[in-house]
Amino acid sequence: MIALGIEGTAHTFGVGIVEDTTILANAKRMYAPPKGTGIHPALAAQHHQNAAAEVLETAIREAGVALDAIDVLAYAAGPGLPPCLKVTSDFAGALQQKTGKPLMAVNHCIAHIEIGRMLCGATDPIVMYVSGGNTQILGYSQERYRVFGETQDIAIGNAIDTFMRHATGEFPGGPPFDKLAAEGTTYVELPYIVKGMDLSFSGMLTAALRKHRQGASLADVCYSMQETAFAMLTEVTERALAHAGKNEVLVAGGVAASQRFNEMLRIMCSERGASCFSVSADYARDNGAMIAWTGLLAHRHGQQPVERADFFSRWRTDEVEVLWFPER
Repeated sequence: MIALGIEGTAHTFGVGIVEDTTILANAKRMYAPPKGTGIHPALAAQHHQNAAAEVLETAIREAGVALDAIDVLAYAAGPGLPPCLKVTSDFAGALQQKTGKPLMAVNHCIAHIEIGRMLCGATDPIVMYVSGGNTQILGYSQERYRVFGETQDIAIGNAIDTFMRHATGEFPGGPPFDKLAAEGTTYVELPYIVKGMDLSFSGMLTAALRKHRQGASLADVCYSMQETAFAMLTEVTERALAHAGKNEVLVAGGVAASQRFNEMLRIMCSERGASCFSVSADYARDNGAMIAWTGLLAHRHGQQPVERADFFSRWRTDEVEVLWFPER
């Protein structure tokens, strides 16, 4: 069975094509805001509208399949930026009308988890989902991914992007942040805020910006943010492992590309006798293949297709009934 998935929740518009567990195509284009600014939802939506047909054509060509050979369509219905979600749902609805194929509404966060489970071979992990818009510690129980802890303000990816935008004007901030952090040598004290199983990053961000304005080197501040934030995340992940009695950790979302974060989690997992899995960068970041794969899973296990494409900008991870777990 072949599924085509459409991603377009924030800065990336992607189309992926999956046949069973084989990824045939994963085409995407990313909105690049002017230097020194973040994502403007309306401009990102316009980018997606302009890019959609070309990205679809690229994916079809990469996969080597005709559009009428697709068995199932899927699209990211949320959470995300409403203007971007509308473009995505409209494009998916138009494809549904053109092809007559069943259309599956996919939760973007669940898709990050499921592409990770499929690619890494994780069975029943504690999931550290870290991205620009989300930071959650999750574990499966009773047909849902339950939230053990989450950010109370901004996501870790957003904190990094915001710091780098103010300090250097670069976006996305993750890759240059990681490079600068590797060059840092001196720890600058920053707030470490863990509240039970929840986390807060806004105080750390404010303090880091202030330290940089006061003369601390950019490399040292990035190093300090990295060590502080990733230690916070590792702490709550370890507690979730202990509480749930699981023996796997899966890192998903864009921040999964951080080598230092993966190193911290691997050390923690090794000390607990647990396995640690991390999604490769191409699939950790937003992409269409993860939507196609999750839509295919949902369709196989009896989830009903939607009659009309719609979107849900605040669709939480733990609101989704997961019918296919643990089978892949």
